[in-house]
Amino acid sequence: QVQLVESGGGSVQAGGSLRLSCAASGIIFSSVVMGWYRQAPGKQRELVANIGSIGTTDYADSVKGRFTISKDNAKKMVYLQMNSLKPEDTGVYYCNAAQWRAGSRQDYWGQGTQVTVSS
Repeated sequence: QVQLVESGGGSVQAGGSLRLSCAASGIIFSSVVMGWYRQAPGKQRELVANIGSIGTTDYADSVKGRFTISKDNAKKMVYLQMNSLKPEDTGVYYCNAAQWRAGSRQDYWGQGTQVTVSS
């Protein structure tokens, strides 16, 4: 059974920093793409950043230069360091694991952690 458990959300003023963590279990961590998504009130869930099995990363344009995704394969952890936070970064942040089986993508999600940035 795949489990993703996020932690590290909270409230911060604009310009501040937060670090999100996601603990994964039940998956072959080194063979999946791990990512962070966020959903603001009234908006669709969007990709923030992801990191591939060999460590390649991809970021949404809105967070490039401010956020850094990283992972520890041995600990089955993925992190999102968020600096220079803006009010528009507010939302529920979800950890995601994506794997491909027989040509189709299978997604797993954590329960989400709230990030609130005040101006």
